[in-house]
Amino acid sequence: MSRFDLQRKRMVDNQLASITDPRVRDALNAVPRHLFVPTSLQDRSYEDGALPIGSRQTISQPWIVARMTELLELQGDELVLEVGTGSGYQAAVLAKLCRRLITVERLGELAKSAQRRLHDLGLRNVTVLQADGTLGRSEYAPYDAILVTAGGPAVPRPLKSQLADGGRLVAPVGGADVQTLVRITRHGDEFVEERFEACRFVPLVGRFGWKD
Repeated sequence: MSRFDLQRKRMVDNQLASITDPRVRDALNAVPRHLFVPTSLQDRSYEDGALPIGSRQTISQPWIVARMTELLELQGDELVLEVGTGSGYQAAVLAKLCRRLITVERLGELAKSAQRRLHDLGLRNVTVLQADGTLGRSEYAPYDAILVTAGGPAVPRPLKSQLADGGRLVAPVGGADVQTLVRITRHGDEFVEERFEACRFVPLVGRFGWKD
């Protein structure tokens, strides 16, 4: 095993001890996180914290990636929408756990680099698009699951409308500094909301988020 393999196993064993879904733990153990951070930060790839990836964006803490993924309760046959591709790390984890992933990034340079990384890892069930993610992508809807990886003042209305009946949406919702993880489950025209841990994400920028 390489030193990165050992660090990744240690990350899963120690940082993700509270994650009960073994498929989620296996996915994070399978994805080489060090390939999704700048070369200068690779030695810190498996630390318990977020890291900068440029363009004022970050790669999320491993535990929060695992926790948000766990809350989606993926079984493997889902069509998933991710809002905020960033480095592509969360997308790589989701791609291990679903049938197809549509991931949307508003910043062109991040979308291109994430697409390259995902392609190099052989993840062919991922489509990377550059667009305002708060609008969703109605041409692929409905989605069995939606994950938002930036903090907004509310869950964008278009995303709720594109959620399939029985589908689950997980997003950090709150102010600019601190948010709460929220899960919304759709039952016909009813949306049931559950609230979980406090968290901190970069701002969700777009028509139905914060202004840039």
